[in-house]
Amino acid sequence: MSPVLDLLITRGAAVAAWAVWATLAALPLARAGERALMPADTPAVYLQECGSCHLAYPPALLPARSWQRVMSGLAQHYGSDATLDAASTERIGRWLQAQAGFSRRVREEPAEDRITRAPWFLREHRKVDAAVWKHPSVGSASNCAACHVGADRGRFDEHALRVPPGLDARLQRAWKD
Repeated sequence: MSPVLDLLITRGAAVAAWAVWATLAALPLARAGERALMPADTPAVYLQECGSCHLAYPPALLPARSWQRVMSGLAQHYGSDATLDAASTERIGRWLQAQAGFSRRVREEPAEDRITRAPWFLREHRKVDAAVWKHPSVGSASNCAACHVGADRGRFDEHALRVPPGLDARLQRAWKD
């Protein structure tokens, strides 16, 4: 073959290989909305202790300073005594600090260090009628699993929502938008 033909074939193969690589590399991005926020290294003690009363929230939902205050106030944890032994408190606290949210979206410390008072949370749920949070099948805004099918795995994709049972048509409007 001629050197020119060899060069074209080599370039063509390189372009084809690059196209295959780019396509394969982009596959995870197609499911980015389904990305789980719960880190793979979540300590069992966190899931056990925190998850026994409420959802073991992904640490990226609050900034480090908020988690620090939450962990230092376990004796009066939003109206409950959630005191843990020193080793568990240390382990969970260290992990929360390492995994805390730092993006521009979560950087702001919400009122009372409540995820449900964070500006991003309020923005995401602005169409949800206040009566939904009080409905018996929901209970409160902190019950993510009432609507988010994968909340226990840190998945909050808005395309994988379920309407909590018992909501009348008026209260279901936010799910139809």
